[in-house]
Amino acid sequence: MNVLIVDDEPQARERLSRLLGELEGYTVLEPSATNGEEALALIDSHKPDVVLLDIRMPGMDGLQVAARLCEREAPPALVFCTAEDEFTLEAFKDSTLGYVLKPVQSDALHDALRKAERPNRTQLAALTRPAGDSGSAPRSHISARTRKGIELIPLDQVIYFIADHKYVTLRHEHGEVLLDEPLKALEDEFGERFVRIHRNALVARDRIERLQRTPLGHFQLFLKGLNGDALIVSRRHVAGVRKMMQQL
Repeated sequence: MNVLIVDDEPQARERLSRLLGELEGYTVLEPSATNGEEALALIDSHKPDVVLLDIRMPGMDGLQVAARLCEREAPPALVFCTAEDEFTLEAFKDSTLGYVLKPVQSDALHDALRKAERPNRTQLAALTRPAGDSGSAPRSHISARTRKGIELIPLDQVIYFIADHKYVTLRHEHGEVLLDEPLKALEDEFGERFVRIHRNALVARDRIERLQRTPLGHFQLFLKGLNGDALIVSRRHVAGVRKMMQQL
């Protein structure tokens, strides 16, 4: 079986290549991929049987690559490489998708390769379902259905959630998507990383730059990644936002 390694860390790629070389019946494809974009291109050109896919990578991460592959008629089988402290670990334990923990051990890798499966939308959705549906750990990604298919947005790229009628707009570093999830459920799940600034808005705590009062007495919150745009903070939430900013 031909195996493509996808990992942004040179040492991790070298370790996986060495471990695979010790296993009978597997061939490591060269070159390996160092990011998600390279992975998709090499999958197109090399047609691997299995992809060893790192979760945490800059730019397009492993779960986002998997989401893109789910849209194809015949994707390769996947084995995810994940760290024990990642949000997704509990979800992997509850899903049928194969994974190995870093640092990868030979026996675990061999076992995961033998069980490797092609990903499908149902499996991928199981990794990104609301925490209340499976376990208590918050998700590391938010899933949304768009014209592109399933999009997975890493939580650390989310700038804010704003409720509008029955949908929630998620603004992230590269655009917006609509979610069919209540704002209150998102607040309950991600309350440690987001703060409510209005009855219909949650913003990422680590995106907050400054709170500013307008000449008319309103309060505006400026966020990193919005290119100077600001969100209105309701009067009932101003004190809480100020207190939280003092703790940052």
